[in-house]
Amino acid sequence: MLREVPAVLAIALVVALLLKTFLVQVFVIPSGSMEQTIQIGDRVLVDKLTPWFGSEPGRGDVVVFKDPGGWLESDHKSSSDGPVVRATKKVFSAVGLLPSDNEQDLIKRVIGVPGDTVECCDDRGRLTVNGTAVDEPYIAAGNVPSRQPFKVTVPADRLWVMGDHRDISADSRYHMENPGGGTIPMGNVIGRAVVIAWPIGRVRQLDVPSSLSSLPVRAAGVPAGGRVVAGAGPVGSGGGTETPGGNPVPPEPPVVMGVLGVIPLVVRPRSVRVLGVRSVG
Repeated sequence: MLREVPAVLAIALVVALLLKTFLVQVFVIPSGSMEQTIQIGDRVLVDKLTPWFGSEPGRGDVVVFKDPGGWLESDHKSSSDGPVVRATKKVFSAVGLLPSDNEQDLIKRVIGVPGDTVECCDDRGRLTVNGTAVDEPYIAAGNVPSRQPFKVTVPADRLWVMGDHRDISADSRYHMENPGGGTIPMGNVIGRAVVIAWPIGRVRQLDVPSSLSSLPVRAAGVPAGGRVVAGAGPVGSGGGTETPGGNPVPPEPPVVMGVLGVIPLVVRPRSVRVLGVRSVG
């Protein structure tokens, strides 16, 4: 028994690490920026496997991505844990059994892919992609596609992302003054959210809306730092970004923390608080 238990534990940790790194991971949602599609407290299962085979995010996909810089609050509470507890948490975080204290992940819906021109709003108040008005049934009740007019051409290897709860989502519109004009690097995408895995009553697949997936593909010939303009006027000349006419309120705190994907599917998780973010203990 004394010889077998450590071996079993070691194998379990290795399997957990492989699952977290290459296959699937569950992320816990403490923010309302994706309501009503994903609600506060939902656990979403994220596919991390297909990107290893060259799969890239498409329009309409809900993706989890690393903060490209300046999107999240930077305040971190100091830990009162002793050295042994800190070391144990570090090991468990590495294999996905606990959330990491320095996770900086977000979740949003891809609206524009490289080469797309995304604009809001047309004369009927709709968002358009490459001049085609998009039906957005996933937007939270009472929201409009955007209260902030904008027009952006997505540069190569980047994505334009927006939350479904547009009135409170500090998404690409909110960061148009940042490098990249509010777009995020394709390489920052961790994976595509495919299923709401918990609570049981909300288990369902996260489908891609046909209004976005059916749009024709446009060649991505826009250089990095491509043209971004806030407001309803024509796209200006040259690179760079003009100041947005308004920002979503309030700005978002860190919205997603990652944990091992298989645990919430086996046993009922217990919520704890880590850095003000709900996660799995």
